[in-house]
Amino acid sequence: MDGLQDEARLEGQAAVQGPQGAPAQVSGDDGTAVGIKVDDGVTQVRKDCEAALAERDARIAELEGEIAEAAKTAESAEALRREMDELRRRGDEERVGFELQLAGARNVKAARSLLADHDNDIDNLRAAEPWLFSASSAPAPTGAAGLPRAGAAGADEST
Repeated sequence: MDGLQDEARLEGQAAVQGPQGAPAQVSGDDGTAVGIKVDDGVTQVRKDCEAALAERDARIAELEGEIAEAAKTAESAEALRREMDELRRRGDEERVGFELQLAGARNVKAARSLLADHDNDIDNLRAAEPWLFSASSAPAPTGAAGLPRAGAAGADEST
């Protein structure tokens, strides 16, 4: 069948059924006419659509709750990352300060400010800026009076 014949057949069926919403005449088993409202099907479709929309709205509300919870979790995770980064930065600064002290820096603050100019290498800084460091990297242990300790090697009994 071509499209024109299909259309004509559908128009004929619509004429038999009557206008939408009007009761259609259907004969029962005994041949009597029984009236059925055509819009019962429309009512059922409407109920199905409303149920689907209510289900969708419930799912949307559920997802919005999950999004809000995830946002809270993401915010707290970001706050922890910031705190962790700050602790790492402080740890790195303290480590550099300790290394400069062990290297014999006379002024750790000045040495730290010049360290970036020397690729953060303390040996390069020491070679380029010898005035910033003391002669020895670690002071020799001495007694309270600045004299060698009594039991030091090489000391004789007369001292």
